[in-house]
Amino acid sequence: MQSSPVLQNVNKHIQLTEDEVMYFLSLLHQQVVPKKHFLLKEGCACNQLYFVESGTLRAYYLDRNGKESTIMFAVNDWWITDMYCFINRLPAMLHIETLESASIQQLSRDGFDALCSRIPKFERFFRIIMQNAYTREQLRVIQNLSLSAEERYDQFVAKYPQIVQQVTQKQIASYLGITPEFLSSIRAARAKK
Repeated sequence: MQSSPVLQNVNKHIQLTEDEVMYFLSLLHQQVVPKKHFLLKEGCACNQLYFVESGTLRAYYLDRNGKESTIMFAVNDWWITDMYCFINRLPAMLHIETLESASIQQLSRDGFDALCSRIPKFERFFRIIMQNAYTREQLRVIQNLSLSAEERYDQFVAKYPQIVQQVTQKQIASYLGITPEFLSSIRAARAKK
């Protein structure tokens, strides 16, 4: 049981007793979802936190003109939700979609609260997860302000090589804040080197 992907993820930061493992697992709901399935849509209740056992997910914002801006990707061993809305019990601002068939574990907001109340070390676990996400996003903002599109692309490829192989050029471009055509020219220039 301790070898399940979600328990391996948790064990990176906290250690659980067998009773705690059983309680944690009792709060999770495993789901296999097909490609192009929406786990969350803007305006819907955001009351689930997702752990990705396999597959690739994408969270994106859709503006008034229908332009998609990718906020984040999630692959194996990552957690994803619209965190602001999840924590504050607000309707979602983001869409979360599977980019390929995925196996996920869902933890409801009520389950999250019960888990942190009954097993306080989970507050530490989720604090670490949220700190890591916050620092990753802060660095992303700084890179968007200080680096060229070419440099941002190079850093994305270096940091997330597994994601580059699993998502479309259009999705990478929307994450980097550039057009797919510009990304195509960057990739072409890199291929010539």
